[in-house]
Amino acid sequence: MTHYDALETRDPARRAEDEARALGALIAHAREQADGVTRHLADREISRQVDRAELATLPVLRKSDLGAAQKAHPPFGGFVAARTHHAFQSPGPIYEPGGTGADWYRMGRFLYAAGLNHDDLVQNCFSYHMTPAGMMFENGAASVGARVFPAGTGQTELQAEAMVHLGVTAYAGTPDYLKVILDKASELGLSPRVTRAVVGGGALFPSLRAEYADRGITCTQCYATADLGNIAYESAGPDGAAPEGMIVDEGVIVEIVRPGTGDPVAEGEVGEVVVTTLNRDYPLIRFATGDLSAVLPGVSACGRTNMRIKGWMGRADQTAKVKGMFIRPEQVAALVARHPEVARARVVVTRADESDRMQVRVESDGVDADAVAASVREVMKLGGEVEIVAPGSLPNDGKVIDDQRSYD
Repeated sequence: MTHYDALETRDPARRAEDEARALGALIAHAREQADGVTRHLADREISRQVDRAELATLPVLRKSDLGAAQKAHPPFGGFVAARTHHAFQSPGPIYEPGGTGADWYRMGRFLYAAGLNHDDLVQNCFSYHMTPAGMMFENGAASVGARVFPAGTGQTELQAEAMVHLGVTAYAGTPDYLKVILDKASELGLSPRVTRAVVGGGALFPSLRAEYADRGITCTQCYATADLGNIAYESAGPDGAAPEGMIVDEGVIVEIVRPGTGDPVAEGEVGEVVVTTLNRDYPLIRFATGDLSAVLPGVSACGRTNMRIKGWMGRADQTAKVKGMFIRPEQVAALVARHPEVARARVVVTRADESDRMQVRVESDGVDADAVAASVREVMKLGGEVEIVAPGSLPNDGKVIDDQRSYD
């Protein structure tokens, strides 16, 4: 089996040495070019070669820290070390830079592992507006020579027609939306030629992966964020065996730490994913994702030797990702603040018919459900069913987001 480059098959000891040298050089560069990094690391003495033991002593950078830095030092908080081509906004708001250099987001490694190449036309159904997901996959497709139909989101009937008329061979987007397009195509009597799907932005549930396989589509997923780019990705074994876990990308260093701390946990123990990206344009050191995962022992059957993680296993906080959008506790608080008649609110996330469902339960004895529903759309950027419940009836467990989906 061929690989994207020689980095993927390095001896682990050689990779550790390379990472230590690269990280020491990156931190020295960042301290000269990005005053946000300098402020965050303060006056700590840092070695020229930074191994994982030393890395674990450095402070964790949380999204809230980054947001506060961006407010104090707009737009990027002083964490950008070079001029970049794009600027993006994610919910929060958090602002991210974006580059157009070769595989800037490191998505190419994932697409290559998924089998995409210059023969493919990719229907990219990630958004190209405000957030960087569309550009992330566009940049990755270019690195493997694939052509792109920048479809974006929505207009499902037109998406289905274009998929067939253009001869699209691969899909990029959230896991759920491909099924929506394929179902619409069937309704229209169309027969798409898609054989591969590369997905992210939400959980790929086993039942949905199996449904795509039944349609002749091999579906693999990556773990990426707007701040960090690609973190880890799936790769099938040489005999086409189903992927086991996710392989960490060669351009990042991943630690699994005890939530709320920066202390690495034992191999196999579930903890929070903390990522250091070796991107010299946007060097984030020990950036806490808020996601839970665990190290998977051993190496991939595909021959790639980097550390594997079990994939996304939930959130270290109560934040949930619904249809590719994060729902955060502070948004629930903002919803309650808009309606004085509401005492408390609780978002319940479930799954039905291979699609996420969001219900917002609010305690009140006199609020208009339609008004609350309108606020939900404004605050959370998603529609959801609103249920008015009696005051005092919601569980007294401190939980405002209840994600009831199963990831088994």
